[in-house]
Amino acid sequence: MDPLFDYLLRLGDDRLVLGHRLSEWCGHGPALEEDIALANVALDLIGQASHILRLAGTVEGRGRDEDALSYFRDAIEFRNVKLVELPNGDFGQTIVRSFLFDAWSGLLLEKLQRSNHAELAGIAAKAHKEARYHVRHSGEWVIRLGDGTDESHRRAQNALDRLWPYTGELFASDEVDRALAADAVATDPPTLQPAWRDVVTDVIRRATLTLPVDGYMHSGARQGRHTEHLGHLLAEMQILARSHPGAKW
Repeated sequence: MDPLFDYLLRLGDDRLVLGHRLSEWCGHGPALEEDIALANVALDLIGQASHILRLAGTVEGRGRDEDALSYFRDAIEFRNVKLVELPNGDFGQTIVRSFLFDAWSGLLLEKLQRSNHAELAGIAAKAHKEARYHVRHSGEWVIRLGDGTDESHRRAQNALDRLWPYTGELFASDEVDRALAADAVATDPPTLQPAWRDVVTDVIRRATLTLPVDGYMHSGARQGRHTEHLGHLLAEMQILARSHPGAKW
């Protein structure tokens, strides 16, 4: 597989899957304003995924566009990290997951704006503007929940403890990352970890939460080894396109 195609799938799938997860909150948010905010973040992520997967289809050269890549691949072909495919859980878990991802995504997109691949750099520049809002939004909510009531603090801490073992995959590096980093197309994931930890530590401290101790970290999703949750998510997301392939309306 072309390293660039594989890398673009990773970028696009992360955002497509998380965008779908956040869309599940539509009509179920804790307040009308937050219901709309989560829907808008979901739309931003799905829009980013659309641009990235369209570019991936062009790089692949097999005639697959962003719709084909989104709706007609099986779970084993997806390259998103496990963090984004986990069920939403309660509002606290959704917010903590978004913050952990957003802090990483913003840093990555900032770097990709300087990619030697002009089209990828252009997509990253636009997406980075959205990512800056995303991390501010989710970070403020982490602080509000962590430094709120005893119940909100407990739920936020439980979510942080539950999700932390999935964050290591954001910084795992393989031959795809290293090859593209050597050509200045992408950045090697481990180089983002110190800045990410600084951002996360600051917000967690202000939220009066406790940063989990590093231990076992989940892995394998970049190679197609996912949790059982992704299959269920894709079944729901893909059912219309697969039931009526080629349909136009």
